[in-house]
Amino acid sequence: MLSLSTARSSLEEMLESLRRNEEDESPKDLPPALPPRPKPTSRARLPSAKRPLPTSSEAAKSSLNGCVKKEEMGGERGNDFGAKKVKEMEAGKSPYVVAASDEMEHNKILEERECAKLGNLRRPGSASDDKHFVKKNLHVWYLRDNGLWESGQIKSTSGEKASVLLSDGIVETVPTQDLLPANPQILDGVDDLVQLNYLNEPSVLHNLRSRYFQDKIYTKAGPVLVAVNPFKDVQLYGNDLVSAYRHKLLDSPHVYAVADAAYNAMLTDEINQSIIISGESGAGKTETAKIAMQYLTALGGGDDRIGSKILQTSFILEAFGSAKTARNNNSTRFGKLIEIHFTATGQICSAKIQSFFLEKSRVVQLGEGERSYHIFYQLCSGAPSGLKRMLKLKRASDYNYLNQSDCLEIHNIDDAQRFHIVTGALNSVGISKEDQEHALEMLAAVLWLGNISFIVTDKQNHVEVVSDEAVTNAASLLGCSESQLILALSTRKVQAGKDEVTKTRTLGQAIDARDALAKFIYANLFDWLVEKINFSLSMGKHNTRCSISVLDIYGFESFKKNSFEQFCINYASERLQQHFNRYLFKLEQGEYELDGIDWRKVDFEDNQDCLDLFEKKPDGLISLLDEVSNFPKATDLTLATKFKQQLNSNHCFKGERGGTFSVRHYAGEVLYDTGKFLEKNRDPVHSEFTELLSSCTGQLPQYFASTLLKQAQSLKSTLMQSGVLTQCQKKTFATKFKDQLFELLQHLDSTSPHFIRCIRPNNKQIPGSFEKDLVLQQIQSCRIPEVARISRLGYSIRMTHQEFTRRYGFLLTENATSQDPLSMSIAILHQFGILPEMYQVGHTKLYFRTGQICALEDVRKQVLQGNREVQKAFHGHHARQDFHKLKETVVSLQSFVRGEIARKEYGLLRLEKPDDHSMEVVLIQSVIRGWLTRRHFSHHQNPKLSNVGKPKQGRRTSEVKDHLPPEMMPSVIEELQKRVSLAEETLELKEKENLALREQVQQYEARWSEYESKMKSMEEMWQKQMASLQMSLAAAKNSLVANNTISQPGRLGGTQSPQFYDSEDMSMGTQTPGGSTPIRYVNNGMDDVLSRDTNGGLDPVSHLVKEFEQTKQNFDDEARVIIEVKSGTHSPSLNPVEEFRRLKHRFEAWKKDYKVRLREAKAKVHRLARGEAEKNRRKWWGLKNKRS
Repeated sequence: MLSLSTARSSLEEMLESLRRNEEDESPKDLPPALPPRPKPTSRARLPSAKRPLPTSSEAAKSSLNGCVKKEEMGGERGNDFGAKKVKEMEAGKSPYVVAASDEMEHNKILEERECAKLGNLRRPGSASDDKHFVKKNLHVWYLRDNGLWESGQIKSTSGEKASVLLSDGIVETVPTQDLLPANPQILDGVDDLVQLNYLNEPSVLHNLRSRYFQDKIYTKAGPVLVAVNPFKDVQLYGNDLVSAYRHKLLDSPHVYAVADAAYNAMLTDEINQSIIISGESGAGKTETAKIAMQYLTALGGGDDRIGSKILQTSFILEAFGSAKTARNNNSTRFGKLIEIHFTATGQICSAKIQSFFLEKSRVVQLGEGERSYHIFYQLCSGAPSGLKRMLKLKRASDYNYLNQSDCLEIHNIDDAQRFHIVTGALNSVGISKEDQEHALEMLAAVLWLGNISFIVTDKQNHVEVVSDEAVTNAASLLGCSESQLILALSTRKVQAGKDEVTKTRTLGQAIDARDALAKFIYANLFDWLVEKINFSLSMGKHNTRCSISVLDIYGFESFKKNSFEQFCINYASERLQQHFNRYLFKLEQGEYELDGIDWRKVDFEDNQDCLDLFEKKPDGLISLLDEVSNFPKATDLTLATKFKQQLNSNHCFKGERGGTFSVRHYAGEVLYDTGKFLEKNRDPVHSEFTELLSSCTGQLPQYFASTLLKQAQSLKSTLMQSGVLTQCQKKTFATKFKDQLFELLQHLDSTSPHFIRCIRPNNKQIPGSFEKDLVLQQIQSCRIPEVARISRLGYSIRMTHQEFTRRYGFLLTENATSQDPLSMSIAILHQFGILPEMYQVGHTKLYFRTGQICALEDVRKQVLQGNREVQKAFHGHHARQDFHKLKETVVSLQSFVRGEIARKEYGLLRLEKPDDHSMEVVLIQSVIRGWLTRRHFSHHQNPKLSNVGKPKQGRRTSEVKDHLPPEMMPSVIEELQKRVSLAEETLELKEKENLALREQVQQYEARWSEYESKMKSMEEMWQKQMASLQMSLAAAKNSLVANNTISQPGRLGGTQSPQFYDSEDMSMGTQTPGGSTPIRYVNNGMDDVLSRDTNGGLDPVSHLVKEFEQTKQNFDDEARVIIEVKSGTHSPSLNPVEEFRRLKHRFEAWKKDYKVRLREAKAKVHRLARGEAEKNRRKWWGLKNKRS
């Protein structure tokens, strides 16, 4: 591969020859021809008019199939239009001033080249196209007198006239110049406007309308996403769709797709990205920003708390910074840039929010049908009763700052519920309860300030503050005394020479001072809230690698009465539109022309003149406004006159009567009223307020005052360091706003932008309504047709020759390492047969149309995959060889280690005291060795010895072995060895059995202890149940005795002697289960004892008592036997636990049966007692009658 130095030298030579050619201006000296390319020419050119580009839906779809993402190719992107780092510049200086002169000179060069090269090429929709599409039965668009386009069909043509059948059935003869070609019906509702054959305004409008009524609110216009506000919930969001776009399962236009492209570009190129959301007020910018952040937090993952906090900030900023306007129920009244920081792995680590130009005047002044900021109404509706008492709150209709527009509610919006959502978001972000209470105190103080009134005291219109509950509550909430607040509102200090004089304010001055204090408190409260949020989101900032910024800023506004706020908002919109034009038109086309490729310039309406009207010094609107603001006695009429005198010659400005003027913006002409322009631009903060807030006991008022003093001291020190000796002037609001805007643009220029254009379909904010004239106006102002046209004609993929050869050079079949990158690039294109119409070769880069790089990427992937397979097999083979070597080494090492361990253990065994088994083994071994030695010795002494007698009993084994014949020795030794082995095995087996027996003993002991505990618990339970049964029997006996006592007749003398049971003798002892308590009867003088069998009523009870005593004795005996079995004195074959369980079941069954029979006996005794009593009564009554 050619080195980089050689490649650069080749390119430098080519460029040098081109410069020499231009200097000499000689037609003979032509620049060196480029290396040979595929036919038809050596320089690629655009296709001719007879061969249009494949821009139909079918061609577009085919180009998308199998295409790799541009992020994968490492080249530049279609929407990364030359993102460059911006040099540091002075504050207040436009970031484009440096390049303005260069762009003007460059535009002249482009015009000259355009006339020379592309003079004969037609443009879509131009006059030269008329003959091309004005044919019979073709569908066209006709411009009606009301300015709206209507579809029709050509019925006939005659010269410059054509008869058109309109959609309402009327045939009109119209000039052909008022007609534009319409696309075929098959292209209705395509998701990318680039796919349309005709990119004119009515075709774009019709395509957006078709998709809108299908709830397809997103449409691509090349690199720009067009989003139409549906004013309703559509089923286009959720976790399933997030996952689908995340895994590239869907490629239809969506905010998710834009956020995904930004995220992938950030990871691939390691360049900061930005998503710029623009559009008019009510177009849905805020909701679109929320959706983009939801996708990024889901994609970034990381710390879930950080992602959740980022999403929760939307609810807080929406409550404190959004309000209802005449055109939008949730209009964002400030600009915000949310910068989400990511780590090197793509995880979210922190975030930062920047706010721009909060509309402070909305706090004190409302238009018809408008509301102040949402948080005021939410606080009055949703605050708990305790919080309302602390803040001394009333209804929203009781405050002058809220009731002046007679609009206190928004349809289908619950302010109370929103308040709870906001408090939950504050908790999630990490703002403490104490800080929340301080913030709500400031909100309530602002509301009570608006209720402070004044009374005129003299003819000079001087006033005094009315001391009422408004003053009391406002002072209490601010933390100051009523007198301090009254003094600050009713008087002012004037510098008279070296002295300071206090003067009483007039009515107008007092009202302005009150409103200025309220605006100052709310604006500083908003900034403090943003600081708290940023502190909570910046915990992981040190891990930041790249970032994605989401810009949601106020859109273009035009009302019946437009004031200073609309002036600043529309100026910001102009500057962002210029940023849009610069990236999508100027830098794009400039790069094509400077690189020397054939390019047909796409015209667009530049808004640079309008920006010069605002920013030019010293005759710009902002400069003149600041100049007039420095005159203390200047009025708003003075400002309008100044504008007319200095700017009437500017075609973007038009002076009007009555202190008004109009400006022709990119989105239309707007009429401004200069009323209160000077006051709002001066943005006064009275010194009395600084002193008042410094003396307050509240934390936030003191913080606001200290912040203001620090800013003043910083400005003063800066001016002194710069050598400014004159009295320092406070920066006006317009100047600060312009500086903030330039800082924002400088940040955006350091990122790679992704654009989303939001469209408002109607002014009524209702779903299903599509106002063509309103949408067409926004299409024109957003330059959507031009963007789609330049995207279709342009080259979305571009790579330098060095990058192209590094990526695809290895695909060349022949050795081309000696060639320069340009030649190698041409060789690669020639090898793969890419059509000349589909790419362009520049001096430094190659330019490809969409989808043309797919073939190269597919081949590259296949080759790389094959290389990976080969490398995988090679590495696997080497890995297996290394593994086997390592395994052998490890096995050898393990064997050595095991040998060392065994030797150490053997040495320890030799040092230990041998046990009986070892002694026996050693004895056997010594006997065998002795026998072998003696045999060997006797063999040498008497080799003829052949017979050995049997040893006598009691003789030593060694003596017996001496008489054994030699032929019997091997068998004897073998027998002895078998016996030794058998003894060892038997010993080992016995040891195992002993070990198993020990484990069983331990298990039995554990089970026995468990049985003992269970037996003890069962014995206690049994004793309790026996006691309960005895008590029940005693109660039955007592009841029986009582009944018998009632049934016994008394003596005739009137003294009764009933029989009864002695309660002391009837108590049944539970301490001696084997004993029983006899029943004693007391007669009290009666000699007869109850001994009746059937009629006495005691026999059933006596029978039950006997049965109870007998059964109790039986159970006691059986329980005693079980206890003896448990202790081991009886047969161990019985299981005491199982026997006790059976005894318990028998006892339960007997107890149940006994209770039944006891109840029956009791009932029988009762019946006998009643019969006996009745019999005695009759007998006594008969004796009495006889006596009488």
